[in-house]
Amino acid sequence: ARKRKARRLKQAKDEANHEIDKFKAEREKQFRDYERQHMGSRDDIAAKIEAETRIKMDVMNKSVGLTKDKVIEDLLARVICEVKPQLHRNLRLEDLK
Repeated sequence: ARKRKARRLKQAKDEANHEIDKFKAEREKQFRDYERQHMGSRDDIAAKIEAETRIKMDVMNKSVGLTKDKVIEDLLARVICEVKPQLHRNLRLEDLK
């Protein structure tokens, strides 16, 4: 009787696992169908993102091309400074001797 009961429990467990797998597959298919209808396929989304990125990169490259020379000149004007060496006002010529 124990063996029969154990076999029956194992069979019930296997049937339950089979039903769970079947339910998961069905729900996954429904989700993929919903996703495809409302959002498009992943390839479409990836292509759309890539196209938008390309457009933004082109705009940035044009902007850089237009302002690059002015920015470089501005940076150089701020960084480069003329150094006029002179003695400090507190330095006494007697201290140098």
